[in-house]
Amino acid sequence: MKNLFFLLFAIVLMACNSSVNGQKKPDQPTKIIFLIGDGMGLSAVTTGFYYGEQPSVFTRFKEIGLQQTSSAKEKVTDSAASGTALATGTKTYNGAIGVDTSLVPHQSIVELTASLGWSTGVVATSTISHATPASFYAHVEQRVMEDEIAAQLLSSEIDFFAGGGLARFIARADSANLLPLAAEKGFLVDTTKLAAVGSLEAGQKYGFLLAMDGMPLMIQGRGDFLPDATSLAISHLSQNPKGFFLMVEGSQIDWAGHAKNTEYLVSEMLDFEKTIAAALDYAEKDGNTLVVVTADHETGGFALAPQVNEENPYGNYAELGPVFATGHHSATLIPVFSYGPGAENFKGVYQNTDIFHKMAALVKVE
Repeated sequence: MKNLFFLLFAIVLMACNSSVNGQKKPDQPTKIIFLIGDGMGLSAVTTGFYYGEQPSVFTRFKEIGLQQTSSAKEKVTDSAASGTALATGTKTYNGAIGVDTSLVPHQSIVELTASLGWSTGVVATSTISHATPASFYAHVEQRVMEDEIAAQLLSSEIDFFAGGGLARFIARADSANLLPLAAEKGFLVDTTKLAAVGSLEAGQKYGFLLAMDGMPLMIQGRGDFLPDATSLAISHLSQNPKGFFLMVEGSQIDWAGHAKNTEYLVSEMLDFEKTIAAALDYAEKDGNTLVVVTADHETGGFALAPQVNEENPYGNYAELGPVFATGHHSATLIPVFSYGPGAENFKGVYQNTDIFHKMAALVKVE
């Protein structure tokens, strides 16, 4: 009888700790930080191992997978189709934002988590209305419709945004000034500088538009905008006890690949690594934050080849001489790094659309 009592007690205890009555399982995150290195292939990831002063941040990840990026109609995707796949779990045509091949809008992970009471944010070094960030809050048939995308941002579920693109709000083709509309929608918008971490009021919506177009290049003195904006977003959004979803894009890794510029690419990658480190530092302390790092596609066919010159026509294997195969995107598989509750779900080889579904499955309460 004594043994039977302890057995029944153990069963009741396990039942109390399980996911019943809408309670979250221990492996379900209440916060997700999704970092996208636009154009970041495996060779770009590797640059930190050779050009960084510190050990690469990617060594902190133990759960690693691979995703295929092709769009619904093209083997080589653009950022709009891949962004939509990551944000909504739906394959679509190149150029589409938040809609499928029939122009039907699909719910994004931002909209899904907001429906659960989470706070949401987007940060980018491009315009905030650019293809990747737009895929998380907008629904338009073509990515070039940035004026419309900017207007949709102000009516979206986004609570915090930071990046470039002020021109899409004040120098528009329709001559409208959206900053008064932003205030009507509850946003406090700063066009001069980021606020200090810890200074933002809980429940208030904030926007930071710090360049007319994209943010400056790292090699032109952008400084710590991306890691600082990420830390500011985390600090603000984490004031919501229900949770938050934050998408952060290292946008200009892609631009460096298009330009076939190694110095540009390496500087953007090291900046992105610092940003990832900020997210991981928070997640390690918090204990209930899922961090997922991937890319929408690879750009440039970048390779860390040996140095080739007249003295070493067959290659000096002691020195690196990075090369680009193209000035466009490629169809190579893309790595996915994950840390935190549910990270093990991101191992394996799968389609880019699966990333949305993996996140959605983790945050939904049965």
